[in-house]
Amino acid sequence: MSEKHELERQLSEMLTEGEMEDQGDRKEQERELISPRYEIRIQTKMDPIVEETLKYRSIARELDDRYDRYLERAKKWEHTPDHENQE
Repeated sequence: MSEKHELERQLSEMLTEGEMEDQGDRKEQERELISPRYEIRIQTKMDPIVEETLKYRSIARELDDRYDRYLERAKKWEHTPDHENQE
């Protein structure tokens, strides 16, 4: 019986030691997987969504006019003082 207990103890030690050693690596891997808390924005003179929508509308007719609200907001944005000063 003592040999069985000894084997179980050795196995338990091996499992816990291996788990503890890998924990540092695992934390580093988790840290690398987290996305950064910043984003990059590129300011353009033309809105690519508006340009594409206008091109598609010149080719075909939309059935539901789903981009109308976006186009209206984009037109309002073009006429704001901040946007006019940047051009």
